Amino acid sequence: MSKLTKTMANYVTHYSFFIIFAILVSIFSFTKAMNNGFSIDLIHRDSPNSPFYDPSLSFTERMNNSFHRSFNRSINLRSRSSIIVASNNGEYLMQFSLGTPPVRTLGVADTGSDITWTQCLPCKKCFKQQTRLFNPTKSSTYKPLPCGSKMCHATFSTSCNRTKKTCGYQVMYGDDSYSIGDLATETIRFGSKKKAQVSLKHTVIGCGHNNAGTFSGDKESGIVGLGGGKFSLISQMGSSIGGKFSYCLAPFLKHSSVPKSKIHFGSNAVILGSKVVTTPLAKKSPATFYFLTLEGVSVGKKRLDFRKVAFSYEEGNIILDTGTVLTMFSPEIYVKLEAMVKGQIKLPTVVDPTGALSLCYKSLSIEKIPIITMHFKGADVKLGPFNTFVATSDSSWCFAFAASYGVPIYGNIAQMNFLVGYDLKRRHISFKAADCSKQSH
Repeated sequence: MSKLTKTMANYVTHYSFFIIFAILVSIFSFTKAMNNGFSIDLIHRDSPNSPFYDPSLSFTERMNNSFHRSFNRSINLRSRSSIIVASNNGEYLMQFSLGTPPVRTLGVADTGSDITWTQCLPCKKCFKQQTRLFNPTKSSTYKPLPCGSKMCHATFSTSCNRTKKTCGYQVMYGDDSYSIGDLATETIRFGSKKKAQVSLKHTVIGCGHNNAGTFSGDKESGIVGLGGGKFSLISQMGSSIGGKFSYCLAPFLKHSSVPKSKIHFGSNAVILGSKVVTTPLAKKSPATFYFLTLEGVSVGKKRLDFRKVAFSYEEGNIILDTGTVLTMFSPEIYVKLEAMVKGQIKLPTVVDPTGALSLCYKSLSIEKIPIITMHFKGADVKLGPFNTFVATSDSSWCFAFAASYGVPIYGNIAQMNFLVGYDLKRRHISFKAADCSKQSH
């Protein structure tokens, strides 16, 4: 071996060692940050903090819009095929930065979707957005996903560009919206310069070059996938967050400002205390959705046992979802449940001004609202008055449950003022009543 060859060999050896060492340090730092835990804001789409907020809309109009989104989402979830996912119109938004240098991005946080994607240049067809489009050629950390990658296979459609030898994706939503583009690895950052940032390196994202449908004009730039599939942000963080995340959704009341809700990861997501109840996640397809087993519902002391109602009881018979406002049941179950509530509240009913909900009262004091208990497998969750009834106008309070021919969904009104914890390693969900308007981290 010549002197030059030995020198080059030594250089390559040292350079390779340096690269491996740098990667290990990066992984260690990332894992340490994740295990320490972090939390970020969830912005309700109808709060004044949201770019969706339209001051010209009345409270009744906002509620009506959210109810119709719930019905559409329930139907979309039921009709989902291997390449169709839920409606893109979620209820909460997340801010994050993408690429190096970082570009601020706002996406819909969705527990019913896996892939995280944003609109990218060059744009063949894109909807308008307030923030600048992400330009992958300007990011030093953007790497197209090669066709041979194990991640180039998913429940949504993927394809290989044989010229560039890179992986593409196509995701269709149940409301006929879609995003088509390239799969790539990129750095996602949460937090701001004022606060400690958390960087998620080499995260698989979708770079959408062809996006259209019912996306909300210039408000958001894509989707943050928080589902249970392998492409979701949660799954990609994996062991570095211990498979744990949780959230606490602040209530959305008519005559009050809307405090920001929180989503927690890693050690910040751990829910402790004697009043925590836990139910297992059911193994069911598609893996994107978080299926729970609901055995029945009680109104006061009267129980509706799903095991005695035909076609209503099976493992994984309801989806836990942040993107749906209402709690949805089959018409067969809902009719029985509404009758039970009517039997407890002996007051005259009125028509819902929004036209969406079936059981409404002109005036309703909190004391007259019965305790409704959701009997999940191994866990009884007692709902407060604001989890079960919602003001739809100045003169109407309506039952926040509804009948749908779509998939049964445990919606976000029922989850408000609860810490809801996901442990994907142990495969269970925990609930604990909390005041979500007063969160310390």
